[in-house]
Amino acid sequence: MNAAYISALAALAGSLIGGLTTFAAAWVTQRQQANVQWLLQEKTRRQELYQQFIEEASKLYVDALIHDQAEIPPLVSLYALINKMRVVSNPGIAERADKVVRIIVDTYALPNKSFQRCAR
Repeated sequence: MNAAYISALAALAGSLIGGLTTFAAAWVTQRQQANVQWLLQEKTRRQELYQQFIEEASKLYVDALIHDQAEIPPLVSLYALINKMRVVSNPGIAERADKVVRIIVDTYALPNKSFQRCAR
């Protein structure tokens, strides 16, 4: 075989290997970036869900402190948020949220509290 053919095949093989390496590196980088972006979106979505739960639970707890009967629609809304947590969170978080709702429901059965202003 002629030395020129060997040199040409070596150059062609080197170009092919270099091109495949560049393609593979770009593909891996793109995949990692997409994965990181997805994880950040999921984290943001969970944070918004937890924030909404905390706001709704806080309102209901205050309502439970000053009233003796629960309104059903806000409780249903709170349970809906817990069910969403079950889908996107680990089971421990949903269990703790259930405990919070049980505390709120139990608070309705306790004597009503009144908030007194402090005289200065």
